[in-house]
Amino acid sequence: MTMGDLASGQGWQVSDVVCTAGAGDRPFEEEHRTFCIAAVTSGTFRYRTRQGMAMLAPGAILLGNPGACYECGHEHGAGDRCLSFHFAPAYMEGIVADVPGTRRLGFAAPRLPPLPALAPLLAEAEAARETADSDAFEELGLRIAGAVVAAASGSTRTCKPPSHRDQKRVAEAVRLIELEADRPLSLTELADGTATSPYHFLRTFRQVAGTTPYQFLLKTRLHRAAVRLRTSGEAISAIAFEAGFDDLSTFNRRFRRVMGEAPGAYRARRRIS
Repeated sequence: MTMGDLASGQGWQVSDVVCTAGAGDRPFEEEHRTFCIAAVTSGTFRYRTRQGMAMLAPGAILLGNPGACYECGHEHGAGDRCLSFHFAPAYMEGIVADVPGTRRLGFAAPRLPPLPALAPLLAEAEAARETADSDAFEELGLRIAGAVVAAASGSTRTCKPPSHRDQKRVAEAVRLIELEADRPLSLTELADGTATSPYHFLRTFRQVAGTTPYQFLLKTRLHRAAVRLRTSGEAISAIAFEAGFDDLSTFNRRFRRVMGEAPGAYRARRRIS
């Protein structure tokens, strides 16, 4: 088994876990050190823990509680791959407290089957893994955790409309992003600035602004870069770094995805027109 750390922060971590075990390999017992929410992206395997036993296939979600021992087996096929999100108990407690209709900290079942409500989120997470978009995982982890907690508890209650105070908090965060988009701005930092938990802040920001903080930050950076490409003769690399991107390849990839063409082609076509 190989485990690659994709991103991490205070109280959370996400890893790309690749297992090559097969039917002839003897399973061994391990222990969850934190809350685990692992999305299976390929392969199948058997998962056994104190909550029960389940067969996991692509689209299913493995659920693990801190201190729980577990065992994985591959009697029916070799190999699997998972996006594994890990949350410290205090971090998960904050998520549970902000999911309407849920108050229980801990999973009663070993897995969630593939659910239509989770499919778009899991596709976003897998795309972030494939494009090495590590900055997206803090938000994705919170969104997936919130959706999984709601699904596991059977909660169907919807979130309350954002209060006037929440709207003011989002407006303040938007202003901060606009002022300091050229530097790293984590979800935790933005939430701390509004004195709310990261999950509550993310949820209310999406309700008020219609997008996530990371998506708004990325849009702001790309917009400013596009304006600079049209109005200045600076090197593309200089524009990318000044806009807040860490490296040119990341900027080129995201600019092309959002604007529909590479930065160089965008600049050349605008100059011709």
